[in-house]
Amino acid sequence: MSCVFCKILKGEIPSEKLYEDEDMFIIRDIDPKAEKHYLMIPKRHYKLIADMTKEDGLAFQRAIRKIPTLTENLGLQSGYRLVINQGDDAGQTVFHLHVHILAGQPLDFPDLRKK
Repeated sequence: MSCVFCKILKGEIPSEKLYEDEDMFIIRDIDPKAEKHYLMIPKRHYKLIADMTKEDGLAFQRAIRKIPTLTENLGLQSGYRLVINQGDDAGQTVFHLHVHILAGQPLDFPDLRKK
């Protein structure tokens, strides 16, 4: 499999895991869009939310619910944004579902209306 996140999970590509449990791991984004930009990556490989099995959904729920318990360790005390890109038009570039965790500064919300 050529998935970069699966290779990180297997240790084939080095990356500092800031947190890891049975469902997911968290690393720093290599192209940060905020002062603090992390990726929460489920250990099971699937591209889209629609591809999740029931078990995947339960593991994903546990992973999302874990993030608030990590606010101090990750420096998220002033607030954070979670972003999930789904498909090409949304900007998904790694086709292993993952959640961007953005924090460390005030975050604008872009005007997505077409001009």
